[in-house]
Amino acid sequence: MPKNLQFTVLHKDTSTKARVGKLVTSHGEVDTPTFTPVGTQATVKSLSAQDLDEIGVQLLFGNTYHLHLRPGEDVVNNAGGLASFMGWKKSTITDSGGFQVFSLGRKSTWGTAKEIKKDAEDEPSLVKISDEKVRFRSHLDGSFHTFTPEKSIEIQHALGADLILAFDHCPPYPSTHEEAKRSMIRTHKWLERCIAYHNEHNTKGQALLGIVQGSVFEDLRKESAEFVAKQDIDALAIGGVAVGESKDLMRKALLHTMPYLPEDKYKHLLGIGEVDDIFDIVAEGIDSFDCVIPTRFGRYGIVFASPPVGNVKNKFRIDLNRQIYAKDYSPMTDNCGCKSCTNYTKAYVHHLFKANELLAYRLASYHNVYFLTNLVKQIREAILAGTFSQLRSAWL
Repeated sequence: MPKNLQFTVLHKDTSTKARVGKLVTSHGEVDTPTFTPVGTQATVKSLSAQDLDEIGVQLLFGNTYHLHLRPGEDVVNNAGGLASFMGWKKSTITDSGGFQVFSLGRKSTWGTAKEIKKDAEDEPSLVKISDEKVRFRSHLDGSFHTFTPEKSIEIQHALGADLILAFDHCPPYPSTHEEAKRSMIRTHKWLERCIAYHNEHNTKGQALLGIVQGSVFEDLRKESAEFVAKQDIDALAIGGVAVGESKDLMRKALLHTMPYLPEDKYKHLLGIGEVDDIFDIVAEGIDSFDCVIPTRFGRYGIVFASPPVGNVKNKFRIDLNRQIYAKDYSPMTDNCGCKSCTNYTKAYVHHLFKANELLAYRLASYHNVYFLTNLVKQIREAILAGTFSQLRSAWL
């Protein structure tokens, strides 16, 4: 089956490794670098597919673990795939479910069901991991499920995203070198199994991304990058750089990875979405990245702001819950062209949050997704114009 993915680097920055490219899938074109909003359960929280199209989003991120548990991949498949199911007419990407499954291992309870199914392998932990498979309890009802590399790809085939991720083992932070190495080796073995299953069963032309792991250790990052780069995959993803370590360690992990990856292949970084991080990762040659921050912050009344109001010191954020905004009739944020900021004031949105009105979440989330999407658009334009370093300095 021919793969429905093409990626072309169109322009490279002369002073950094930043680049502008074009990703083409069966659902259309994606201008890179690009921010990829996370639609965990086939929705970017509080926003419609039409909102996202209006904002200028070109690629959406879905969650294999959550969609498998509810509504189930068969429901999504019968609707024509993830994009069709959620009324989205552009490209999609799904993760493998690995990060969510392994995150359960750090929790002490499971779900809210009154009755938990009994099983011969019943145990206190939410997750039981072996080299063969991962067995876990649903956070919804406590039911048992099993993921293997093959199962993860099978689910993603049914979900029908344009880009799908190999099943990986993301080590927690902190991990010892030995623990991180075991996790990396497991990830590599699972990648080989994902590739074999994908090549045999890929009937929709979906593109497979292998994931680089290795925690914060330079030798493991190099080893993992070199291994993944040699595999029969369509594109690359970099994982394990947003799971608790400091920004400095995150940047070092990226620096220890990127030199060993082929320049011509598309590269996605998992779980990054802060303004300063965006400039740094784009400068290293990252083509796309996803994060839940815009809508998560939006639900708490925290909105992004551009300079001079937004800056490194306040992390480019303002908190509309603060009482100082109760009688502030200026736009929700300054110098923003989104419909939330052009139509509503700080005082009004402050009131909505104090009154626990649902519109508050929508207006703030719309702005935050617009903000990051527009920022990356500015970055693309600056790279093409040869002014990326100046733009970066102006912001940071």
